[in-house]
Amino acid sequence: MPAPAAPAPVARVLFDEAHGEAWTISSARSAELQPTHPQDSSYVDAATALADRELVVGAHRDGPIDAEVLVGVDVLVIAHPSEARWEKTDGRSPVFADGELDAIESWVRAGGGLVVLGETEQDKYGTNLGDLVARFGIRFTNTTVYDYTHAHSDNPAWVLGQPAAARSAAGRADIGRTDLLARVTRSAFYRSGALDVDETARAVLSTSASADPALAPLMAATLADRGRVAVFADSDLFGDDCLGDLDHRNLWVDTVTWAAHAAFTRAGAGEPTSPVLADPHWITLKREVDALRLLQEPDGSIDTTVHDSPDLIARIDRIAGAITGLAPRFAHQQDHLEATVADLRAWGASGFGRPDFARALHDFRPERDRRDDAEHLVVFPMYTQNGSRDTRFEALVVRVPWPDWLAELERTRYDNPKFVPVTFVDRTAGYDSECAVLFPETFATAGTPENNFGGIFCDREAERFRRVCGAATDLLGVNLPADAEALLSSPRISQEAFVLWDLIHDRAHSRGDLPFDPFMIRKRMPYWMYSLEELRCDLTAFSEAVTLESEGFAFARHVQTAILFDRLFRFPVTGTRVRNYDGLGGQLLFAFLHHRGTIRWTDNRLTIDWSDVADGVVALREKVETLYRSGIDLAKVRYWMTAHDLVSSYVAPAVTSSWADGARALVEEPDPKTWIDAVRDDEFPLSVFYTQLQPKLAPALTPGSPR
Repeated sequence: MPAPAAPAPVARVLFDEAHGEAWTISSARSAELQPTHPQDSSYVDAATALADRELVVGAHRDGPIDAEVLVGVDVLVIAHPSEARWEKTDGRSPVFADGELDAIESWVRAGGGLVVLGETEQDKYGTNLGDLVARFGIRFTNTTVYDYTHAHSDNPAWVLGQPAAARSAAGRADIGRTDLLARVTRSAFYRSGALDVDETARAVLSTSASADPALAPLMAATLADRGRVAVFADSDLFGDDCLGDLDHRNLWVDTVTWAAHAAFTRAGAGEPTSPVLADPHWITLKREVDALRLLQEPDGSIDTTVHDSPDLIARIDRIAGAITGLAPRFAHQQDHLEATVADLRAWGASGFGRPDFARALHDFRPERDRRDDAEHLVVFPMYTQNGSRDTRFEALVVRVPWPDWLAELERTRYDNPKFVPVTFVDRTAGYDSECAVLFPETFATAGTPENNFGGIFCDREAERFRRVCGAATDLLGVNLPADAEALLSSPRISQEAFVLWDLIHDRAHSRGDLPFDPFMIRKRMPYWMYSLEELRCDLTAFSEAVTLESEGFAFARHVQTAILFDRLFRFPVTGTRVRNYDGLGGQLLFAFLHHRGTIRWTDNRLTIDWSDVADGVVALREKVETLYRSGIDLAKVRYWMTAHDLVSSYVAPAVTSSWADGARALVEEPDPKTWIDAVRDDEFPLSVFYTQLQPKLAPALTPGSPR
């Protein structure tokens, strides 16, 4: 199946081809330079690898590099400038004018990313590229490295790079928050020079102790004020002939992604804007609803023996007038807004008892208008999940993110007609909580609410993810690949990842080999059954993201990382320990991956084997799916026991558990209530790892804390 269209790019990468570079991202130009073997001059595959991510690639082919050229550029790549007598080039000078060097340095320190590729015997090529990198604490060494012990294809000039950090206790190549070798195990430098670094820069890859020269940096990187710089002593490893060797593609893409960090951080940042925010009717509506909600009893009614009815009617009139005044901005909601005003006035006329907004809910159908950036006005009495359970009036303006790539995925493979991703434009005070949903079941109606849509605040989910999981990865020293750092830094990328995650997760309920769906049947059962159901849907979303990535939809890797981190780091430490089913799902995933060796806690640092993450998560999914397939053949209590056994294989149950294998004193009964009553509030307590992590993460668990 062809890959869906990719999300819009985040960062712009510019290859300089105006200074006699020996490499080009143009197939036609490489054929001119090397007619018999164009690959010797081609970085076409390297450019394509970047374009498959959230990066757009271009070339600068004429004129000097100045501040104007660098406007809108996020990463500048300079690949081996040379005089024509040494390499096949277009013959232009490989020398950068002083003004160009100054412009590049200023741009980098303001937030640009610079990737420079040198060569063996660097001094002979007639370029002053060394003057540029020296401004960032990195220098070229004029040599050719040989290593007869650590050689690729037994060629001593093809030197295998060694993690420079391997000689330290940490064993990492961390530059900032990123481990540039998180997805790199093997790399080869083909007739490479070497580098020297001062105390401001960091060697990432080096020669071995048996090489000549020994322990010499081959790749170095540094943070330069707000910018980032990476330098390689060889340029061949990313050419068309070599990009597919070893882990070169990962090293290349991760390095450029790391260099583009500032662009990812900017993407999607800033407060939402909308003409509605300045509309006097919205200002009135928000003020009046916030005041009204303070007068309500927990069931949504207002005690008219305490509050004056004429004043309440006047307030209702002002709210109704504000809604009517806003209606022209929301023409697609005409019927709904009229129904809202009618329900509001009917509530007042009936004496302000428990509100019934069934008519308004019947006409509130955001799932019918899933257009990118469509806005909806929402005024309902409701309770907020993960917030107050009291019924209070709230007023919201929400926006629907529905880009073409998401619409295509929903239309072609993840049909989910009720799913509506939303973001906050503005809100009343009741949504100043952790509530990230807009569900019909939370609205006040006299009968069972119609279930036509499910709204998920993907911006709030993404902000919470960045805040909590960002703090957790910092505390734990997780070896973050560059794209994981980008996900944790970028409001836009994280929000888009949650939209796709939610689409697939929501669809997974009631699909598959299920003997039940606890959220649909709404029967009382042990809370770990709810945990396994939610975890099953997340594991399904993860597995689908793996498939999407394998089909060429590279963005899906962000969904995998979001699920992994949210489940491992946020879910277990969020909320109380009273039947915390989401937390238990995270505990199970952590314990399973730890038991497998995919994650390791050593020297107070958490290391993830990124090459095994996908296989590990899919393996847990198969165990959960096997449980579900077998469930149809088991009696209810026996099925619950089997599920308890699966969880307790990895997460230790409470010492006093009546459900633990070997401690089950109860007998099978027609009414399982006795068994359910025996479930402890914290049937599966937190491990030592999480009890240590939870208090350290406490500041980040508070909404509004900095991240």
